[in-house]
Amino acid sequence: MTQDKTYLRTTFDQDALLYDQARPGYPETLFDDIVTLSALPPDGRLLEIGCGTGQATRPLARRGYRILSIELGANLAALARHNLAAYPLISIHTGAFEAWQLEEEAFDLVFSATAFHWIDPAISYQKTAQALKPSGAIALFWHLHVQNEASAGFFEEVQQIYQRLVPEQGESYNPLLWPHEVQETVKTEIEQTGLFHDVAVRRYHWDITYDAASYLRLLDTYSNHRALEKHQHDSLFHDIADLINTRYHGHITKGYLAILYVAHRK
Repeated sequence: MTQDKTYLRTTFDQDALLYDQARPGYPETLFDDIVTLSALPPDGRLLEIGCGTGQATRPLARRGYRILSIELGANLAALARHNLAAYPLISIHTGAFEAWQLEEEAFDLVFSATAFHWIDPAISYQKTAQALKPSGAIALFWHLHVQNEASAGFFEEVQQIYQRLVPEQGESYNPLLWPHEVQETVKTEIEQTGLFHDVAVRRYHWDITYDAASYLRLLDTYSNHRALEKHQHDSLFHDIADLINTRYHGHITKGYLAILYVAHRK
């Protein structure tokens, strides 16, 4: 893992409460599908990689599963313990998954929500497979930002602000895709490991409307924004707020697509 990536994966811990409040959760049907597609037994034991503040932990905790959640950030882990205090079957380990002492063939499901890509790929899939029972499954899912009709033009206009004020990010910009254009690349990645089979894919699309203040709070949960120098950060956020308030009547709508991949251990 590069030094830059190692640093970026730690930025989420700098303001755990903001992350908890501003980041969107996941559709309830996604968790129903995890249970069904993984053939999870009612008394199943789960391992979560990168629980954050527990946003994806809680829906499975409500279903009565025993969960060991691993979280790199001490502040995020502390808030997750607070958020999940009502669920005695949940335990949270603070530390990196790479350094976690492996419990071999101990879990019916390993799941990770918008976090698995931060794990060293030389370790991630192999260690996950080792942690699973022979009948176990892996469930990986991510949020993706996609195009929608509600705020047509905004994300193209805001990109001009990035190119002017944060050119190192503007140069890496790719135009937003419509939900049907997003490819299911992780399916191939899982299959190529040779460790899993029968990869099932499900997709979930929804929109969230933000005013300028709530949209900036969301941006402040992204690692590449948190890593900006203060003058860049402040100028960028000022101009984005001005664009929302003057050109988009104070509100924009962001499209989200979650893609779930569930596969069984070979």
